[in-house]
Amino acid sequence: MNLNLSAAAPEIVLLCALFGVLLADLWTSDENRYITHFLSIGAMLAAALTVCFSWQGAPVEAFNRMYLVDGISQFAKITVYLGTAAVMVYGRAYNRRCGMAKGEFYTLAMFAALGMSVMISAGHFLVGYIGLELLSLSLYAMIALRRDSVQAAEAALKYFVLGALASGILLYGISMIYGATGSLNFADVFQAAQTGNANGWLLKLGVLFIVAAVAFKFGAVPFHMWVPDVYHGAPTSVAAFVGSVPKIAATLFAFRVLVGALVLQKGDWQLMFAALGALSLLVGNLAAVMQTNIKRMFAFSTVSHMGFILLAFLGGVVGFQAALFYAVAYILMSLTGFGVLMMAGGEGRECENIADLAGLNQRNPWYAFAMLLALFSMAGIPPLVGFYAKFAVLKALLAAAYPWATALAVFAVVMSLVGAFYYLRVVRAMYFENAENTAPMQAGLLMKVVLSANALLLLVWGVYPAYLTEWVKWAVEKAF
Repeated sequence: MNLNLSAAAPEIVLLCALFGVLLADLWTSDENRYITHFLSIGAMLAAALTVCFSWQGAPVEAFNRMYLVDGISQFAKITVYLGTAAVMVYGRAYNRRCGMAKGEFYTLAMFAALGMSVMISAGHFLVGYIGLELLSLSLYAMIALRRDSVQAAEAALKYFVLGALASGILLYGISMIYGATGSLNFADVFQAAQTGNANGWLLKLGVLFIVAAVAFKFGAVPFHMWVPDVYHGAPTSVAAFVGSVPKIAATLFAFRVLVGALVLQKGDWQLMFAALGALSLLVGNLAAVMQTNIKRMFAFSTVSHMGFILLAFLGGVVGFQAALFYAVAYILMSLTGFGVLMMAGGEGRECENIADLAGLNQRNPWYAFAMLLALFSMAGIPPLVGFYAKFAVLKALLAAAYPWATALAVFAVVMSLVGAFYYLRVVRAMYFENAENTAPMQAGLLMKVVLSANALLLLVWGVYPAYLTEWVKWAVEKAF
């Protein structure tokens, strides 16, 4: 067996740092919880640096081909680690106000990041499943961290029950893949299908169940029932994490399984992705129009954004590049939006409804502008990165081999116009309604700097998208 521990160097560094944070937190009082905070951020940055310096530029197979390290894994891991660090920065002040300034928030977030790393590099169905469960179990606990909140406990329980069902569906699909091919290694599954040594009908059934489980993790219709309840019930700092960073891990997991192992069955799963993507765009946008709670609005808008990512998979290699670009753009947009929500709250009050953002421009013009950038980018208004992300998906759709792909592209444009309505409604509240809460927005210097940089990236990568597109293109070219 080829161990090659250097292939898992980022995960090893993260796990060792996680144990160090756990031990340090045991001896840290609530007054000195900033030690855990900065140690955790340092651990995420150390893991990101390890990614940069531990890979020699060529794809690597490790642990008997069960673990893959290539361009897209390195790209996605850096995004996961930096995104998780940003959530930790944004959540510090909010967690203090809500009585959640405990070490568990940081350690669970690090466990979730570790699970995402394993998902991203999985070369075997069970390795991917282990990473997925490590991520899911961490998220269940994070959602329930606010023990005095009935909504948080209810959201965690709903997510746990539905997540357990999705995990069972995934395992059932994996068992069918094993029965059809005699292996769970992605390369071996592909080889069995290519040589005709696989049971065709059993393989089709396995693909069906796996697509259903992947759609649940994306929050795609009709597997989206958990999304609005989790976003609404979870503390905002946790909702920011659930609604951002795991999306790129889900995108990479779908790529490894469907484009890697089951690419010869793409005629089956691409049709399902087309239906799931179109339904997600329709239901997500129409449901978001009716929301007055901004966290639920963000939840349904997430469903619509995941529809774009699913549709991107119809465009082959160019489509996956568009999906990866869209996932990164969505993480930036989501983190900016939730970061402003955390900052706009105050002692004893949450910023949860659209009305709570009324007059935000009067309170702080700069962070109102940051929220405007996030909302306009989500709506796909140029020259922001969200516009280019949508454009890349539409371009991939138009180049797809299916005759009905053009109709899907037109439908996606129409649904984007519907989505612009509810985003502009929030902008109107921020700029044209009087503020009920005139208290200044309080945040530490680090959060102000990181949130400002996050918001400005939406503009910079929209005006100069080549910086991100070239990185994405390089990552995909360096994939297996």
